[in-house]
Amino acid sequence: MGGVSLVTEMGAYSTHVDQWQTMVFTVLTLSQMGHVLAIRFDQDSLFQKGPLSNVWLLGAVLLTFALQMATIYVPSLNPIFHTMPLTLDQLSLCILLSTIVFVAVEIEKWIRRRD
Repeated sequence: MGGVSLVTEMGAYSTHVDQWQTMVFTVLTLSQMGHVLAIRFDQDSLFQKGPLSNVWLLGAVLLTFALQMATIYVPSLNPIFHTMPLTLDQLSLCILLSTIVFVAVEIEKWIRRRD
């Protein structure tokens, strides 16, 4: 998660994107949510058990996602959290980068299941 966040920071900051801090914050938040979904089971994939295997966890993840979007897109929250609205391309990149953590954990579990 730290590595993905640092790569996001380097890329956004080096291209002079004003929203680089919001992008890093979003990648870190979304990575955490992907991670918690991936580690829900030690060996089995989330796809094997299904995301509805723990509706409370899924609800918490969806609530966290909604709150993250609010910190980005609700203008009155921007000064409180020091965020700026992201473009659709920037948000899409954040979502894509944050899935790296989820995919990495799922690959690790797949490798362990093969042994």
